[in-house]
Amino acid sequence: MNSTLFDRSASMSNDILALHDFANVLADKARRLARKHFRKTTAYERKADESPVTIADKAIEAELRALIMRRYPQHGILGEEMGGNTDGNLLWVLDPIDGTKSFLTGMPLFGTLIAFLQDGEAKIGVIEIPPLGERWSAFPGAARHNQKPCHTSGCTSLKDARVYTSSPDFFHDPNDWDRYDRVSRAAAIRRFGGDCYQYGLLASGYCDLVIEASLMPYDFLALVPIVETAGGKMTDWEGRPLTVNSGQRVIAAATPQLHDEALRMLNS
Repeated sequence: MNSTLFDRSASMSNDILALHDFANVLADKARRLARKHFRKTTAYERKADESPVTIADKAIEAELRALIMRRYPQHGILGEEMGGNTDGNLLWVLDPIDGTKSFLTGMPLFGTLIAFLQDGEAKIGVIEIPPLGERWSAFPGAARHNQKPCHTSGCTSLKDARVYTSSPDFFHDPNDWDRYDRVSRAAAIRRFGGDCYQYGLLASGYCDLVIEASLMPYDFLALVPIVETAGGKMTDWEGRPLTVNSGQRVIAAATPQLHDEALRMLNS
């Protein structure tokens, strides 16, 4: 290999590792703040879309933004609570509490989602589950659960699959619900609830398929590198890669074969 190319490749690898380490620093901070408020904070406000937001959502995003701006002032930031600009080739995408309704009702399956994108592609993802002390993270070539390698189940057939979605309430379009219902009833098991936790379960081999609607980029971009580096495949319902400009419907599967079978049924 040309020495210049080798040096450049090594430099990029070191940069990604440093960014992954920093993403875990952000997750550590989110864990401490979330635990400070969990089952103590019950007050909330309604946003323009009628979804709830708490002091914890705002405090976590503000702190993570401050840490990023100090360490990487040249990077962009997009967050659920404070918005942001998606221009530029280096972007952090934050969801301070994915599953605010779970957080508000004492359910310990909410999480903080952290993604780092380079040239529009999610390179690093973190799912931090503060109450349970669980964390999934990924960078190119490695997916981990609590610092140990994790892998999807290897399930290739819908009839054998364990399927999750967060809630029937997220399928605002009745046609979307009908499509999900058709696919999930063809599976071995279907379950509801979990928010981002269900994608961690998929990356660790405990479920095989997640199909959802009504998600925003900060809800899914951190999940993509985790699911795919662990062996799975994750796209929108048309089979397209997920980006900051993607729509609200996503499908994540343990294997490309299962993904393609479920996608065909979704669109049949």
